[in-house]
Amino acid sequence: MTGKFFLAATFVAGLLTFGARADEGLWTFNNPPKALLKSRYNFDATAAWLDHVRLASVRFNNGGSGSFVSANGLVMTNHHVGADCLQKVSAAGQDFYRNGYYAKSADEERQCPDLELNVVTGIADVTARVNAAVKAGMDDAARNTAQRGAMATLEKECADRTGQRCDVVTLYQGGMFNLYQYKKYTDVRLVFAPEFDIAFFGGDPDNFMYPRYDLDICFFRVYEGDKPARIEHYLKWSKRGARADELIFVSGNPGTTGRLHTVARLEQLRDHGLPFALRRLERERAALLAYSASGSEPERQAKEEIFSIENSLKALKGEYEGLKTKALMDKKKAEEQALRKAIARDPRRRSEYGGAWDAVTAACKKFTGYYKTYTLLEGGAGFNSTLFGMARHLLRLTDEKPAPNEKRLREYRESNLPSLEQQLFSPAPIYDDLEVAKLGSSLTLLHEELGANDPLITQIFNGRTPEAAARAFIQNTKLKDVAVRKDLARGGRTAFAESNDAMIKLAQLVDAKSRILRKQYEDEVQGVERRNYALISKALFDSKGTRLYPDATFTLRLSFGVVKGYRENGKPVPCTTALKGAYEHAYAHGDRPPYQLPKSWLEKKATLDLSTPFNFVATADIIGGNSGSPVINRNAELVGIIFDGNIQSLILNYVYDDQQARAVAVHSEGILETLTKIYDARRILEELQPVAK
Repeated sequence: MTGKFFLAATFVAGLLTFGARADEGLWTFNNPPKALLKSRYNFDATAAWLDHVRLASVRFNNGGSGSFVSANGLVMTNHHVGADCLQKVSAAGQDFYRNGYYAKSADEERQCPDLELNVVTGIADVTARVNAAVKAGMDDAARNTAQRGAMATLEKECADRTGQRCDVVTLYQGGMFNLYQYKKYTDVRLVFAPEFDIAFFGGDPDNFMYPRYDLDICFFRVYEGDKPARIEHYLKWSKRGARADELIFVSGNPGTTGRLHTVARLEQLRDHGLPFALRRLERERAALLAYSASGSEPERQAKEEIFSIENSLKALKGEYEGLKTKALMDKKKAEEQALRKAIARDPRRRSEYGGAWDAVTAACKKFTGYYKTYTLLEGGAGFNSTLFGMARHLLRLTDEKPAPNEKRLREYRESNLPSLEQQLFSPAPIYDDLEVAKLGSSLTLLHEELGANDPLITQIFNGRTPEAAARAFIQNTKLKDVAVRKDLARGGRTAFAESNDAMIKLAQLVDAKSRILRKQYEDEVQGVERRNYALISKALFDSKGTRLYPDATFTLRLSFGVVKGYRENGKPVPCTTALKGAYEHAYAHGDRPPYQLPKSWLEKKATLDLSTPFNFVATADIIGGNSGSPVINRNAELVGIIFDGNIQSLILNYVYDDQQARAVAVHSEGILETLTKIYDARRILEELQPVAK
């Protein structure tokens, strides 16, 4: 799955290739590749077309993308993007994540407890104002602090002026800053989800593979004033769907990429960052599987988290294997050296940009010395608990709110507080035993990494085993109660000083060292990288200007490509699969998980046109966060929905290659066929507007 922030061995350079190649590019809507599309595909990306697509595109703030597909606020995304809400509105005996859900009337649409959807209403270049905060003689740490303060001020001004969500986004790793303005929807209700077995048909063995046979879709509706929102810009449905060699576009919110990373940064990830992340995720997975095996209700509670972790593991393993490939790293080194030599030949450019790579290398070396401790403490990996996360936010919110907006930690700036508080005071269920299993596993890792003699470890564990400590923290906290959380937030520092809540005490115990590590990281690493990556970007701008696309930042981007198969092991892989393939695969595997079709599919098989296109692949440039992105044609009609990439796409976080790497989507025809004949989803079908051609 591409969802919730996921990302051949053939290296085709990313940003450092002096421009995009083939169908490469995660293009911002205020800098679209108009000339490229005109010359390559004779397509005119008009301002009206771009505005319509932008306003029809939706960001799921929990990590994913979607689109409006009706005038009545109907939104389509992936099942695995909607899984968080599906899990939270489920309960014992009502497992909508596994069994699916369909609201046959408006009254049956179930409200998600803490889901936020965003639509981009404006983008402005604020680079000059952010950089104006930097004064002569500032070192990297002071420069970074000044820029963060300016960003917070700009966001507050925008939010106060418009009443909308406003985020200043760092582009080109610090070379440019854009202010994104969003219309925010927080009343989001579940309308339809298929069964897990068909949404993730093939399970983990088929994840990031192709051919595929998945109905990975989910429908929600946004409300305003307790009524369905009236939407002007939505995507009409293409009944014929995507066809081979057809030009298509993907409008979504790719999470993060590192195509601008220096060799030193990639080596740090390869040798340290990714191996530690994989080891940590493997441990979390084992703990959740053990908990899940203890009963049907624990299995239901843990299923979505297990799915998410297994997805991340497969994606990160793909990245790791790619970075271990000698040919890839050799090519990256050659690209970097070519640019550095070009700069060295020009005295002005050498003086201005020449030291940037060495500065990044030095920052990477510093971070290597404490990145594990930083990840465990400030990153929270040593305290894998929803309740701990709430305790930390409550504590820091109390400490940060009295400070001037521009001096707060970034997540507590005024413009972000409404979104943070929606999460913090969510009524979503929290399960004690699941919390104990997660926290106990992460505390074990913390103990192993910091060592038994570390003073903080001594204070946290107080002679207890990790499991015993975890159980004590969970049993002696009242933070499951939303009212308690709200009382603490209102009570301020006095309430925290008087609190005996075990989880609050844990957050207080950890906070001082966590803040020190954060300050160290922001000053020694983030500040240095932001300044020097900006210099590298400027060196590229000297040659190509902003015809270069920036790395992904979980903001709206436009990608393009063609519906096209590829060759693997000397054999052609067709661009499209059909519904019949799902039945063939199920029968070939004995109709057993993860190749077990839902009962509804078995009962309605005779009604289906089994030749209907089901899934397809295209060359469009996508990564994690693109899950749920609409796939559209030249007329901005919906022809599919992104839900995955193939195995060859896993290195796209750092490079682009269209020889085999493909985006994987559900075909619009397959969606219509199954909604009509299997699910009888008349309410949804009446809202969609198929355009036959």
